[in-house]
Amino acid sequence: MRPLVQMVILSVNASGTEASAARVVGMPVTSIYLSSDTPRWTPKSEADLQSVIDGGLIDESSRLDVKKELVTKGDNKELAKDLSSFAIDGGTLIIGIGEDKPNRTFNLTPQPLDGLAEKVDSVARSIPDPPFNVVTEVIATDADRTQGYLLVHVPASPQAPHMVDGRYYGRNDKTKHVLTDAEVARLHEQRRSAEQDALALLQREFDQDPLREVGEQSHLFLVAHPLAGRRDMLLKLTSGHGWNVKLAEFIQRAHTPALNAILTGVDASPDLLDAGNGYRRNGGAARASTNLGEARAYAPVEGSYRAEDVIELQVFENGGLRLFSSRFSDAIDSGDQMIFDASAVSLTRRCLALVLAAAEEAGYVGNWALAVGAIRLRGRRPYSGQQNWGGFGSTTRYDQDTYREATGTTWAELNDAPGAVTRRLVGPLLRALASEERFADALADPELSADA
Repeated sequence: MRPLVQMVILSVNASGTEASAARVVGMPVTSIYLSSDTPRWTPKSEADLQSVIDGGLIDESSRLDVKKELVTKGDNKELAKDLSSFAIDGGTLIIGIGEDKPNRTFNLTPQPLDGLAEKVDSVARSIPDPPFNVVTEVIATDADRTQGYLLVHVPASPQAPHMVDGRYYGRNDKTKHVLTDAEVARLHEQRRSAEQDALALLQREFDQDPLREVGEQSHLFLVAHPLAGRRDMLLKLTSGHGWNVKLAEFIQRAHTPALNAILTGVDASPDLLDAGNGYRRNGGAARASTNLGEARAYAPVEGSYRAEDVIELQVFENGGLRLFSSRFSDAIDSGDQMIFDASAVSLTRRCLALVLAAAEEAGYVGNWALAVGAIRLRGRRPYSGQQNWGGFGSTTRYDQDTYREATGTTWAELNDAPGAVTRRLVGPLLRALASEERFADALADPELSADA
């Protein structure tokens, strides 16, 4: 039996451990597992693709499929089914390789590259329900740089299975197939289990709130945990010489000019840059505002301005991130505590940038479990809109004391659609406060221009 070609990039086997093989921003590198004798192959050219064909190493499997071409718009539904079938466990589709099925041989069939990657991206983000993100890589031919091959890497999706035309698709050893009701139910249960784990981590943060008995302000929490990370994946970031400086530089990666522009007018105080002191924590390290000291003890400075306003980012060796902000509400004008709904949006977007930065730091390209929560909310109105409406903003009051929401995400989605992830995490809260439309830009992602 010929060895199967299996993708390691994007943790399609959910291991998340192939750091040197990962494609990170600015470093397009692909790694394909061939066999125990040939553990690594990095295709960079047309010759690399030809070499595995000549060696008889390509065989369509549950992790790999090849397609000669995408010709018509009618191909889009079939492509969506192929991509959705890979989204359960992850895999790769190579466009530009033809197959002679009777003889079980393969041959290079380079395709026009103009718009091809954009078309595949657009299909993945518009036809399946729910949509998802893929990572594409182009290999041009030596003779004509406008012709070539497209590698489409589909990460294992935490939202799988995905529906196309009313049916869910998975893969067997060779081809895609329609999932049975039992298979769909099992996959949905797996997703719920991962979300419940994230909510359990969130509840632990609620229980360990360092200002539980302090003041009246609402508190905001965010947790992020890699589903298949190494136990020491962020050890170099959280320990060793200069760990405090490294954490400060790490936080800066959530304040890029591009993200700052998106969040103009949305940020609220305190923000992550106010986490100016470094502390050792069990299992990692933290940066926190000056009023949260060693052992997470509340330590307000006598007479200081906004002594109750605490912000903290904990970074753990195992890749986990925890955010705590004690100023998710404040008494504004009338004296009523008002919810800073903008903080939920801005801090979530910035934390997602740090999740991506942590993944890049560790070379981890697997999936993440995320949760956002808040406490002390009942009866409070949103602050957004008040400053623009002469104090006559929304009169909607939140009807629960606690908010909790969890989701999963992939490395590809963190790169391409952080707005969508933010919407899943805080959208229910904003809609309950009748303020979601005020944050449309921060909850959106650039639309693809290709016609799906």
